[in-house]
Amino acid sequence: MTAQTHAQQAPDGTAPEAPPSGSGRNRIGALLSSPAGRNLGLVVALLVLCVIGLATVGDRFGSFDNMMTILRAASIIGVISVGMTFVITGGGIDLSVGALVGLASVWASTLATQQMAADFHWIVIVTTALLVGAGAGLVNGLLIAYGKMAPFIVTLAMMAAARGLAELISDKKTQVVTERGLIDFFGGKVLGVPVLVIIFALVALGGWVLLNRTTFGRRTLAVGGNPEAARLAGIDVRRHTTILYVLLGLACGLAAVMILARTTAGTSTHGGLYELDAIAAVVIGGTLLSGGRGTVVGTVFGVLIFVTLTNVFVLNNLDTSTQMVAKGAIIVVAVLLQQRMASRGSTP
Repeated sequence: MTAQTHAQQAPDGTAPEAPPSGSGRNRIGALLSSPAGRNLGLVVALLVLCVIGLATVGDRFGSFDNMMTILRAASIIGVISVGMTFVITGGGIDLSVGALVGLASVWASTLATQQMAADFHWIVIVTTALLVGAGAGLVNGLLIAYGKMAPFIVTLAMMAAARGLAELISDKKTQVVTERGLIDFFGGKVLGVPVLVIIFALVALGGWVLLNRTTFGRRTLAVGGNPEAARLAGIDVRRHTTILYVLLGLACGLAAVMILARTTAGTSTHGGLYELDAIAAVVIGGTLLSGGRGTVVGTVFGVLIFVTLTNVFVLNNLDTSTQMVAKGAIIVVAVLLQQRMASRGSTP
């Protein structure tokens, strides 16, 4: 007896159409392989950290003030990470971002710069930091794109040079920021939300629009995915690569201004290990280290995961060594979750 003899017939005597095999599974797979689906692993990791924080320290973690503390701590490295997302998506890497933050903070807080700011406006300090960051990014971009040098080597050299120049300018001393206008503006709040957090949100929003809704973003994906194909398609790959590093340099300059306002001091030690934190946040956020795919939303989640982890450890009075081990575990778990969801999404 065949299966057809058991089929239910429609009122008109014809057999009804069978539902497509595995259609529900395919829809779930498509969801998991989408950008939103790839972020689910990060959301789960962040939620787990929040549950641990609430379970271990209760209201001290869940209070509004602590949430603002987490976001304020995420703002500086978050701005750098958004810029790093563009460079890595474009097939590059930058190891000098921490040193550029230190150099920009020192240069913008020298006595000469602060005197000009006192005579004119504190915007002089902001402009100086942005120009220093953009200038260093331009040097990186030109050497990589037109000098055809490896990004790893160029930015490693810039990291050493920028840190050394910052020490020479400051004579290895801390330079106190006396311009109250700068501190009051960047250290203030709007409706209870710190200005630093608002800046991070605006940078993340602008980065998302630039990467996902503009020709510049599409060209960045093309350059990172296949530079030769991008060149044949009419994209000036060398110029675009240079612009990406200038963009990241501007992000470092802005981060330097933010750290000046937060600490009221410029020093060559600012930005220590920022390059590692930024690269880790970008990579676990879902941006391919080889280039060609980037996500600003994932980067924001990556930053929040690391900062929340640090906050939980501080509130529980745990040592930094254990914290570093936990950070490594978070990276592995987040990447494994992403790979798991991606493989489920690709399964027919």
